[in-house]
Amino acid sequence: MKKHNFYAGPSILPQFTIENTAKAVMDFAGTGLSVMEVSHRSKEFVAVMDQAQALFKELLHIPDGYSVIFLGGGASTQFAMVPYNLLNKKAAYLNTGAWAKKAIKEAKLFGEVEVVASSEETTFNYIPKGYKIPEDADYFHITTNNTIYGTEIKTDIDCPVPLVADMSSDIFSRPIDISKYALIYGGAQKNLAPAGVTFVIVKHDALGKVERNIPTMLNYQTHIDKESMFNTPPVLPVYAALQTLIWLKDNGGVEAMEKKNIEKAQLLYDEIDRNKLFVGTVAKEDRSLMNICFVMNDEFKNLEAEFYQFASERGMIGIKGHRSVGGFRASTYNALPKESVLALIETMQEFEKMKA
Repeated sequence: MKKHNFYAGPSILPQFTIENTAKAVMDFAGTGLSVMEVSHRSKEFVAVMDQAQALFKELLHIPDGYSVIFLGGGASTQFAMVPYNLLNKKAAYLNTGAWAKKAIKEAKLFGEVEVVASSEETTFNYIPKGYKIPEDADYFHITTNNTIYGTEIKTDIDCPVPLVADMSSDIFSRPIDISKYALIYGGAQKNLAPAGVTFVIVKHDALGKVERNIPTMLNYQTHIDKESMFNTPPVLPVYAALQTLIWLKDNGGVEAMEKKNIEKAQLLYDEIDRNKLFVGTVAKEDRSLMNICFVMNDEFKNLEAEFYQFASERGMIGIKGHRSVGGFRASTYNALPKESVLALIETMQEFEKMKA
């Protein structure tokens, strides 16, 4: 039976990435060695790092004055690195979910934090609008896609101060106007690579403005100067990331991905809205294209476990909602084929015929 992978992260990757990485685990670039055992200083791996950075810039149309760096520690380390490097006196944050809350908590260790708006009072089921960004803030931080709750900021906002974004789960899913951001970061384990590498896109002139001393490893400038080679990078995930970037380019780039992602999400949201058994959990205008969350309608709540079992038996993997909210979540990242979305829709329709 074909498995349809809806896991939120680590999640589905292109077969191209999996197969090429598996080959490199056995023999990397004709060296007769595994990519897991070659020096990161070898000319073969330096070429991988250089190409990955170049493709990042090409696919996202990153202008001059920015660097792409690959780090360890996951996006959660960036919750502290961002304020360490950018927060001098005050930062502003938008609270749209669990990851935003964690970022806010870390930032408070470094200075004043103003939460300009929050949707916590309704379990983060919408993106706040109409808030005012303080013009004396050192930066404004947003989480563009909220994997747990299924909301997404799908446009690049105009911001009067440097804009920082956690794009862990929607990077490469749509075009971005990089020039509107001072810094973008994210864990790789959604749309890019296996867990273990974190990307940071940083504008050079955003750095060097804080008064504190920054430890060497936590200083973005260190990694810019050493081109992500100050210490041993996560070699295998970087290699896998390169394969995904090649796959993205070969498949029409970010612009083509956006069209496919809109189509996949619309198909599934239409079924959720039509089906008597299910209901969406967030404001329609803020629905994520990457993480589609839904629950059983109130009168069918008792069928939740039964539907999960029914879907699992038909090859739907990873559709259980986050443990903090329950229900169901179908993650429809770039590598998920339309075929998998159609299979889930068919499963939902079958269950409806049996129960409604």
